[in-house]
Amino acid sequence: MKYQNLKVPSEKVSFKAAVRQGLGSQQGLFFPRKFETIDNINGLLELPTIERNKAILANFISEDLSATEIDNIIRQAFSFPAELKSVDDKSYCLELFHGPTLAFKDFGAKFMAACLKYFSNDKKITILTATSGDTGAAVAHAFFEVPNIEVVILYPKGKISTLQEKMFTTLGNNIRTIAVNGTFDDCQQLVKQSFDDQALVQAIGLNSANSINISRLLAQVCYYFEAIAQLPVERREQAVVSVPSGNFGNLTAGIIATTLGLPIKRFIATTNINDTVPRYLKTGEWLPKETQATLSNAMDVSSPNNWPRIAYMIESGQFAKEQLEGYSIDETRTQESLKELHSAGYLSEPHAAVAFAGLSQSLEEDEIGIFLGTAHPAKFKQSVEEILDINLPLPEALANCIDKEILSIEMEVSFEALRSFLVLE
Repeated sequence: MKYQNLKVPSEKVSFKAAVRQGLGSQQGLFFPRKFETIDNINGLLELPTIERNKAILANFISEDLSATEIDNIIRQAFSFPAELKSVDDKSYCLELFHGPTLAFKDFGAKFMAACLKYFSNDKKITILTATSGDTGAAVAHAFFEVPNIEVVILYPKGKISTLQEKMFTTLGNNIRTIAVNGTFDDCQQLVKQSFDDQALVQAIGLNSANSINISRLLAQVCYYFEAIAQLPVERREQAVVSVPSGNFGNLTAGIIATTLGLPIKRFIATTNINDTVPRYLKTGEWLPKETQATLSNAMDVSSPNNWPRIAYMIESGQFAKEQLEGYSIDETRTQESLKELHSAGYLSEPHAAVAFAGLSQSLEEDEIGIFLGTAHPAKFKQSVEEILDINLPLPEALANCIDKEILSIEMEVSFEALRSFLVLE
């Protein structure tokens, strides 16, 4: 399978090259031209998780990796579960936070790290990535102390939770972190500018572990199959999935899953008040506004990087726009949703609460709802405790880093400053 640059379609590369490069020319995203439906989806859903994921991902990576290598990569990347938990008689939460950094991005980061171990050819690689909260920790832990790979993570200073920050800024070694005096969108733009500088790309072997890297998205496709596999067979055809959306990589992966034949009736793109996509779906106008800080900080994104991939699947006729609706959830409704979940006996956090609120507004009588739980509630300990008036103990992964020193440097929104840092590092 070849991966084409969505901005420069004549640029077609292998999976290996797409993973190594991250972005194509003109900041174009690599993406398959067409997705082929997988035969016998029902049989696939009955397989054990590892065997199912190998069958799904082999379609995308087998030209560059042997069967043994694929087996090793899949076992490394999916060494922890995605669990579907019943909230009430019509709603389930797909818990994606049982990995090492307690967030859904562990799946994609571990998959990408495992792939790059085979693709690096012992040459130095510099991973440059931006995070609005959870990507940083997932990438940092996936690549920590991996030979020949340096990691630089940009994040908006003061705009992620302290526990999120501690999970990736305290490691040191080959993990460097920069607190940018700006928004996540500013951090994303700095990453894109870096990839436009071909001299810099060549000098430090630049790559990115954001969801702009196709490997991240392909791994995430698998847990949508896992969700449907865990539903009772008689409920699978009526499944509606609400995705808490910021940079829209997670929703992209879900839509890819449907193009492969997974029976999901429709998707709900649920954002916080940073509502570029819900407004676009209603009006047809793409008008990003200034990003606003919210309780669901990992979704504080106004210019989502992955939307061009979703737009491509719609425009190429591989996904029907009618199967997607968008909702924007304000701060008051987010808190109310979190309380509703708690009253139902389910402890959650702001991002999943946003997704549940969107699901609650949209779900019809004959449908079954799944909303994605993208992070452990303890990663947002302060806000969850305040909203629910509870005491939330820290899991071991967070307790181990809470007292460690933050090693970040501070930087203005300046490509020149970032370039100098990267070259000197």
